[in-house]
Amino acid sequence: MGMPLELNTMIVTKGRENRLDNNYFTLKKDGYRLYPIDIPIDVKKTIEGDSSGTAVIKKVEWAENATVLTYQLISLNSTN
Repeated sequence: MGMPLELNTMIVTKGRENRLDNNYFTLKKDGYRLYPIDIPIDVKKTIEGDSSGTAVIKKVEWAENATVLTYQLISLNSTN
């Protein structure tokens, strides 16, 4: 029996991220997902939207058919 696994190269938040401290955030996604760790990747609100910034994922946790990311936002793209 196999385990479904999705490989992601960007973080799509859909506005569901939670701030931990300063520039650290967590995000819970349904299903098991694999992300690159310690490499800067784009952060977007929607998959087809513009980049909101760049983050480095510090931790990926899998449990109960969900993935929890802990990431540090290292740059923010402003629309001002």
